[in-house]
Amino acid sequence: MANRNNVHVVQRGNQWGALREGGQRASHVAGTQAEAIQAARQMARDGKGELLIHGQDGRIRARDSYGNDPFPPKDAA
Repeated sequence: MANRNNVHVVQRGNQWGALREGGQRASHVAGTQAEAIQAARQMARDGKGELLIHGQDGRIRARDSYGNDPFPPKDAA
């Protein structure tokens, strides 16, 4: 089941979109990846979800969690 609070930044043609997980249409369309990331980051923060940034090849190149992280980093004490 898709987590609708997760937001993906993906390339669509020559534009970039912020797309909620499981969605078909972008919630935000931008001319640059940086603009799409900015909008997607706010969407992920508001929904306490995860931001997944895809590169031009479609592979995930970065991810950020907002809210309750199910896999928090362990301290290297």
